[in-house]
Amino acid sequence: MLKIGEQITKHFCTTCGEDKLEPIGRYKTTQNGVRKLYYCKRCQQVLSETKGTFLEGLRKPLSLISLVLKSRSEGMGLNAACRVFGLSKNTLIGFERRFQALKSTLMVYALLHTFIKLIVEGDELYTKVGKNTPVEECRGWTIVFMDRASRFIWEMKCGKKDRTLFLYGLRMLRQVIEQTVDITLVTDGERRYGKILLEICHEVIRSGAKGRPPKVLREGLKVRLKNKGSQRSKKKRAKYEAPQPEHPQTGQNIRDHEIHANHVEAFNASVRRRNSAFRRRCNTYAKSEDGLQRTLDLSWIVHNFIRVHDTTKKVPAVALGILDRGLQWDEIFKMQKTN
Repeated sequence: MLKIGEQITKHFCTTCGEDKLEPIGRYKTTQNGVRKLYYCKRCQQVLSETKGTFLEGLRKPLSLISLVLKSRSEGMGLNAACRVFGLSKNTLIGFERRFQALKSTLMVYALLHTFIKLIVEGDELYTKVGKNTPVEECRGWTIVFMDRASRFIWEMKCGKKDRTLFLYGLRMLRQVIEQTVDITLVTDGERRYGKILLEICHEVIRSGAKGRPPKVLREGLKVRLKNKGSQRSKKKRAKYEAPQPEHPQTGQNIRDHEIHANHVEAFNASVRRRNSAFRRRCNTYAKSEDGLQRTLDLSWIVHNFIRVHDTTKKVPAVALGILDRGLQWDEIFKMQKTN
């Protein structure tokens, strides 16, 4: 479990990577009090405690920045936030882009841990982007992977609902699979999850029999599909099934009533309340794919590491065992970005 004070806010030299820095003085800022100066003996550089962090080069009060981002994460629109807090649109977008850049650092911390057993639910969320285009051409589809027990979201990626989007999401999920002994992916009707996962995460069973050895999912990995409505009736498919062959030594300990994506479906409803790009009152909801992804990354950080979940009564990263407690806004701001 990651100790907040020891790791998250620990400073290192952004030039050479040295983590043993010598404090040499302080300086006073106009809006945010006194800050420390550090000296790196290896490369002989002097750097501020905000070097490489969200706060580098910002002059706005820290309290204002945290209040603005919190309001955005609770559903306030971009233009409304600019009017209420007296900011320009470019300034607010700049805050969100800086905050978005911290996602990769937090993901690295999450993937440093080994997990015994995970049940991950996969689903898609839809909104309009740019022009009012047909559903199959829209780039507002968002693929979501959520751990069932802790409600930790492993991925939120938007784009056109095609192979590229699914491949991106499942490649990220493969990193989670490599850190997990026993993992189950359950989905509602989308067969591409199992097909693409078999291509990028498989083993070959060599039994000595003649012919080409069969490919199966990696040991400990299960994929379960719940076919609903027309998905089930068109080809007379079973309601619950494993769409791809699995390793013979993988334990089959998941029951039919556990094959659902109800928790991620509930999260999708929450997203529509807390992300203005999913409920704007005009023909288009999000103006661009990059803007939509920026708001999704903001939601990802707040949901996983800051906000207490209503059901589990814990921050998802704490429930999953990554952190010993939830992060505060100022702690997130002081994190240095990984290269």
